[in-house]
Amino acid sequence: MKKICLLGCTGSIGEQTIDIISKNTNDFSLVGVSCGTRVEKMIDVIKTFPSIKYACVKDEDKVELIKKECPDVNVFYSEEGLLQLIDASSPDMVVNALVGFSGFVPSTHTIKRNIDLALANKESLVVGGFIINNLLKEHKVHLYPIDSEHVALAKCLEGKKKEDVHSLVITASGGSFRDYSKEELVKMEITPEMALKHPSWSMGAKITIDSATMMNKGFEIIEAMHLFHYEEDQIKVLLHDESTIHSLVEFKDHSFLADIGPSDMRIPISHALFEGKRHEVDTRYLDLEELGALHFRKFDIKRYPCVGYALEAMRRKGTLPCILNASNEEAVYAFLDKKISFIEIEEIIRKMMDSIEVKDNPSIEDLINCDKLTRKLTQEEIERRRK
Repeated sequence: MKKICLLGCTGSIGEQTIDIISKNTNDFSLVGVSCGTRVEKMIDVIKTFPSIKYACVKDEDKVELIKKECPDVNVFYSEEGLLQLIDASSPDMVVNALVGFSGFVPSTHTIKRNIDLALANKESLVVGGFIINNLLKEHKVHLYPIDSEHVALAKCLEGKKKEDVHSLVITASGGSFRDYSKEELVKMEITPEMALKHPSWSMGAKITIDSATMMNKGFEIIEAMHLFHYEEDQIKVLLHDESTIHSLVEFKDHSFLADIGPSDMRIPISHALFEGKRHEVDTRYLDLEELGALHFRKFDIKRYPCVGYALEAMRRKGTLPCILNASNEEAVYAFLDKKISFIEIEEIIRKMMDSIEVKDNPSIEDLINCDKLTRKLTQEEIERRRK
């Protein structure tokens, strides 16, 4: 039985991971969990799984509440507590379902402890993919992606020779505003409520906004580069309305292999938990006869400049991907808090990328410092725009 430590147990990915574990109790034992602010929800998880003996919460003042409700559980707090949770729970696999840069150090820590990593935290690879790949080589552990697009690519690439691959094609729904032109978006008064209405997937707030700006697709290109080791010009984006084809691989004879399935994140989560193997998932049956036509559209980088920013950061390397990520995180949350407009998200990211000095060959500490500086400057820019 595989012992699982789940970081971010109360988020969308965390909840779906728990669903899979609960349906496969002969395969998995949940031994450690963490959450941010949804403490009551985590307490419910702990009470559901007696195997959980370790937990971590964001704020110290919530520790006593958890201890009172779950006296047999050891409780840690803060970012340092996440690392203590990993060490104390001694898992066979860490599922990193944290959102944002906060997931990066736990990812590196997991690998350093010779523990397999199931990774839903895009930012770990975006800001420090080169560091993580070097750690994977040194410690000889496995990283299993949880993104639907990258699991789809892994399935299509399995058993194939790299020299036979022409390109990797990552599909994109286009997000909440895919049917509007850039000119229309500029004139619209876009609210967070409008942006959170994703046409295909049910996800957390931050990634849904990233889908609307298409920053998530830029992140996924960077992830694909680090995961599969193909060049930038071999990784493409294709708009696909139905979100039924999750990714494709084009081979040198220009034939394609595609991964087709329901829009259900439990499928890629299961693939990661079972170490890259297929397993039965309790999801809806995809009736191809009823599905009918599939629609594809050319991706326009001018319409979605955030993808261009990600490509620029990937080429420049150093701390620029970290600047990209931190400024995006702060801008997205400012939009969700109604402090800035939707269009200002990309404007603020561009300004930070242009104004903050990039450091080459950064260490983990360099990336932590860069993240803090970028957030400070981004917050100052947000406040300046509000005046």
